[in-house]
Amino acid sequence: MKVLLVTELYTQFYGFSERPFTLLPDPDFIFWSKAHRRAFSVLDYGIQTHAPLTVVTGEVGAGKTTLLQHLLKDLDESKTVGLISNAQGNRGDLLRWILHVYGIEPDSSGDYVALFRQFQNFVIDEYSMARNVLLIIDEAQNLSIEVLEELRMLTNINSNKDELLQLILVGQPELRSKIQRPELRQFAQRVSAFYHLMPMDADTTTDYIRHRLQHVGGSGDEIAPDAIAKIFEETGGIPRMVNKLSDITLVYGASDGLKVVGGDTVEEILEDGLFITSQKFADPLRLTDRVDTHKKVH
Repeated sequence: MKVLLVTELYTQFYGFSERPFTLLPDPDFIFWSKAHRRAFSVLDYGIQTHAPLTVVTGEVGAGKTTLLQHLLKDLDESKTVGLISNAQGNRGDLLRWILHVYGIEPDSSGDYVALFRQFQNFVIDEYSMARNVLLIIDEAQNLSIEVLEELRMLTNINSNKDELLQLILVGQPELRSKIQRPELRQFAQRVSAFYHLMPMDADTTTDYIRHRLQHVGGSGDEIAPDAIAKIFEETGGIPRMVNKLSDITLVYGASDGLKVVGGDTVEEILEDGLFITSQKFADPLRLTDRVDTHKKVH
């Protein structure tokens, strides 16, 4: 197996200011594909229209968290934001999570009614100061049916005229499957905006790779078209997987002294067993790329 160069050496070799393909979400690198623009529009639509429930789903690594970070960066002071990642638990546990992210000490009795009253009073107090409470739950596919129903009940805090509380749920495709279940039909009726973020197609993957290369000071041509085609074939256009394989491709290219890395280098990486994916990318839901607004999720 080839001895890999440390990433600092490959960034120097190509003249990059930093690594163009990291696995951590970074809103500074955001690439506005058609699908990502639509997903962000749905998130923004939900906020601007005070929708009680907005849902965005997509495969692991599709860029959902990056969109959230970009959204949070631009919110004004009229929103009091709480972000929960990977919340789990049963009835009552969620309320403790929620109180915690807003800096509220849960009632020592642990009584559900007392916890609910605490949160309700907090939401009303914020509204009295001209602020809406925005609760965002990432990795929401991990929430149980019971907890999703509990979230629906929280939206009852809203008055008939004004929306005091808004919820945004972001998760993997399993979240949509849960919302479609008959016992959550009332929850589905509260969803004002829904979007499913599909993987990138071949052309978008090409633009995405070139965008990230140029963002760090490259020409955008450091990875050749045949290499990009192979990267797309192996990753299915899922951004996180594209980043992973592109990063290793540049390491190999630098170690070989290649200013432009071709498809044979990608083949070598695959032969060396350095790129492993746990899925074959096809979204099991087979959803069309679309925006659903003011529609029930059936």
